[in-house]
Amino acid sequence: MVEGDGNVVRGDHTIADNVSTVNDDYAAHTLRANTGSIGVSMACMAGAVESPFNAGKFPMTETQWNRAIEVIAHLADFYHIPVTDKTILSHAEVQTNLGIQQRGKWDVARLPLDPKTVGAKACGNKMRERVKELL
Repeated sequence: MVEGDGNVVRGDHTIADNVSTVNDDYAAHTLRANTGSIGVSMACMAGAVESPFNAGKFPMTETQWNRAIEVIAHLADFYHIPVTDKTILSHAEVQTNLGIQQRGKWDVARLPLDPKTVGAKACGNKMRERVKELL
């Protein structure tokens, strides 16, 4: 999890815990999309509203966004994960990109640090472009 100041806090589970989720000892992160997945979270946007957009009490910071991109790039490099819209994506993209029904998660479909980037695809593309730049 990436905090607002860019500090990274590791979770209770290892990445290896998500190789298989049949034993129920894994890091649940995205509905029906945890097996073989790595979740990178940002501690932000509590109380946020997608439309009309309100970033909430703790908006995503630029430092936080940049650090999350660095973490994702490191993981993609280390685990040889290709950067595509089906392998590196936000919650907001899961339903459309993977065809897995979700429960209304819209993160990340708005970027408080870049109000012109709107929508899951636009935010996801921006994330993937930045990740590719770091690889």
